[in-house]
Amino acid sequence: MSVPAELLEHAKRSISADRLKKPANCSVCNAETLSAGDEPLCWVCRRLKISAWREIEQPVPVQE
Repeated sequence: MSVPAELLEHAKRSISADRLKKPANCSVCNAETLSAGDEPLCWVCRRLKISAWREIEQPVPVQE
């Protein structure tokens, strides 16, 4: 099976671009993370944030 040269070149460029990315630091705990964007978060802080969103979205039970 032969892979087209254009596809191989595209794959090589995408891999080399990933390796050039410098790790960022988490905006909460300062741990190293590869996520870049508006709010770089490590996986732990991202999970905590998602959990907090879920808690906020749940309705509060009415006490009598």
